[in-house]
Amino acid sequence: MDYNSKAATGMVGLRNLGATCYLNSLLQTLYHTRKLRLAVYDLDTSNDDSKLGVALGLQRLFWSLQTSDAAVETRSLTQAFGWDSYQCFMQHDIQELNRELCDKLEERMKGTPQEGTIKWLFTGKYRSYIKCINVNYESSRDEEYYDIQLDIKGMANVYDSFKKYVQVEKLEGENQYEAEGHGKQDADKGVGFLSFPR
Repeated sequence: MDYNSKAATGMVGLRNLGATCYLNSLLQTLYHTRKLRLAVYDLDTSNDDSKLGVALGLQRLFWSLQTSDAAVETRSLTQAFGWDSYQCFMQHDIQELNRELCDKLEERMKGTPQEGTIKWLFTGKYRSYIKCINVNYESSRDEEYYDIQLDIKGMANVYDSFKKYVQVEKLEGENQYEAEGHGKQDADKGVGFLSFPR
């Protein structure tokens, strides 16, 4: 029995070029991020290098995913990354690849109406803090993030992974915190999310 993804779901997948299933997952996620897809479509790529333009390669890939009746190849995009066929058989770090791809898009969008799209879509903010228990002292720092690393092993779901990420660590005993003006103190160390990506 032949399965027709387009007929069954209205969508098609991506062909695995060797060991690119991680890449395919990332690209499907980015494609289904509607505001990103529209921003990529809106980029003027008429002067981009047809072989090395990541934005042009992504436009072509997104268009193929939208219009094709069969699974789509990612070869034009992997060539834009500078990958040869050997590199398609190597596992790459998905978080690093996502960051690299977003950096290239962010750079390409500078000076265009799409400037700021990547940051707007994918940036959140968190606060790292250390709060002393027995004295009135707290140290904190707010930071932007594009991605975070969640532990998933042994977790029932992503909510449990987030709970573990923000779980308070006790700094006590030999691991006390050196609080400015107060010496070594028992303290709570943690992270709290201030905003999430859109």
